[in-house]
Amino acid sequence: MKKSTLLIYLTFIAVACSGPSKKGEAPSDNKAFHKMLDNYWDERMKLFPLEATTYGDNRYNDLLPNDGSQAYIAEAKAFFNKYNNECNGFDREQLNENDKISYDIFHREMSMSLEGFSYHTEYLPINQFWSLPLTFPQLGSGSGNQPFATVKDYDNFLSRINGFTVWADTAVANMRTGIAKGYILPKALVVKIIPQMTAIANIDASKSIFYGPITKFPNDFNEADKKRLTEAYTKAIVEQINPTYQKLGDFFKNEYLPKARTNSGIDAIPQGKDLYQYLIRYWTTTQKTPQEVYDLGLEQVAAIRSDMEKVKAEVKFNGDLKAFFHFANNDKQFMPFKTPKEIIDAFWAIKAKEDPQLKKLFNHTPKMKFEIRQTEAFRAASASPEYNQGSPDGKRPGIFYVPILDATKFNTVGMETLFLHEAIPGHHYQNSLQIENTTLPTFRRFAWYGAYGEGWALYAESLGKELGLFTDPYQYLGHLSDAMLRAIRLVVDAGLHTQGWSREKAIQYMMENMRISEAEATSEIERYMAIPGQALSYKIGQLKIRELRNKYENQLGNKFNIAEFHNQVLNEGCLPLDVLESKMDAWAAKQ
Repeated sequence: MKKSTLLIYLTFIAVACSGPSKKGEAPSDNKAFHKMLDNYWDERMKLFPLEATTYGDNRYNDLLPNDGSQAYIAEAKAFFNKYNNECNGFDREQLNENDKISYDIFHREMSMSLEGFSYHTEYLPINQFWSLPLTFPQLGSGSGNQPFATVKDYDNFLSRINGFTVWADTAVANMRTGIAKGYILPKALVVKIIPQMTAIANIDASKSIFYGPITKFPNDFNEADKKRLTEAYTKAIVEQINPTYQKLGDFFKNEYLPKARTNSGIDAIPQGKDLYQYLIRYWTTTQKTPQEVYDLGLEQVAAIRSDMEKVKAEVKFNGDLKAFFHFANNDKQFMPFKTPKEIIDAFWAIKAKEDPQLKKLFNHTPKMKFEIRQTEAFRAASASPEYNQGSPDGKRPGIFYVPILDATKFNTVGMETLFLHEAIPGHHYQNSLQIENTTLPTFRRFAWYGAYGEGWALYAESLGKELGLFTDPYQYLGHLSDAMLRAIRLVVDAGLHTQGWSREKAIQYMMENMRISEAEATSEIERYMAIPGQALSYKIGQLKIRELRNKYENQLGNKFNIAEFHNQVLNEGCLPLDVLESKMDAWAAKQ
């Protein structure tokens, strides 16, 4: 899964295409259109400075906006309205083909972004999976997106710490309003948030993750700067960071938890049913209804169960699927590791195994450097494996994070599939090729659509046999297990949020149909409770990409080139599924 925050997801892909020209007037070489796009991006970076930091734009590294405040929300809404109105000044038919794609992307996303303001997500600013209190320590660790190369860099983050205390106060105020109005998290999620907050609050300054930059001073820092910054960071941790996290922990424990709701679905909050339909459109870039999603999930689950039965027969396992899952989960042969380093090395070995085959399937690969890291301890318990994209200047590599709580219990079944999805050729190829394509307008270099991005990563899993992997039937079982996970998501996500499913029913359904422990199933289901609709994007996107591949293989016959197909899927960056299909149909027609 590509990492982001819920707030960024609800606003990030709001891209713009506006300009001063009137309908029917064709700007010369579309210069006015391009100028508008540049203006939009530049203005956006100041309004969303955490995005700017992520993309290597360091002009606003000292800013941390109070994005839950009414003043900020009004400013953001005005920003989107401004560019929406300017967009309407362009005649799409007067634009060139590439700019028509930009226009179509924006036209859809701007309306989605403006609609998103109707659902008051500011009342739910924190969850156990994605939120600023979880990403802020990564920024401050000295090994994340926030640079710590100069004295100014260090002072910039001190300024962001000041902003974080204000942000947290507003978040608490908004959650109190949410309680009063019925916008409140399920109790099962709140109990996971409390230890996340208190774990950071109760660490000595010198052992805090926020002290990390102090242990990594650049060699050219003088002693006076080192002394000043050490004192400033120690003071900030003791007087701002720790008290803020303690305040959040106390609030959730003493005030929020007693009011938390016992039902699991988003349909229980005001506007919940409309919000869920919106989130389906947002995440899948389709018009599917919750019932259509649910039915598609049931169909996919049945098909994958049949394939699992075939693997069970191949290895001559005696017992039903549930027993087979238990065996693959618990037999010691699948847990050979003793240290986290051995696990990281095993993932590097997977890369080495697939490397010789990659050139057959891909004729264009990224230049971006790639690393595999263990997820930081403070967030590992609630984290999933994830990919963090690199910076456009190449200074920060793309990183595949692996949470490892106990190396001796890390299961090898499915490691190949996990690497294909999160790393290569999944998120690392797709994200890196997109941001390296400087011919795209800047907003498209950094746009994200779950149905495309997660759909591509899930499609990448299916390339395992073509890349020389899945020779072990248990690794193929791991692939089917992950495919099953994405199919089950369609059932349980729609079930939780529209059909009255309880958390417990969803956990049980997952355990009955796939190779997963109760703890893992619980974490997954609670993720869907926290971010409704996001998990739908994987399977729906993957099915569309596979559908397109099958269509063109049949249509083009010997003229079909798999490497060029992959190049065409990836070369325009993230696209809504309908835009992708139109683009690919035009390519196929020219072959």
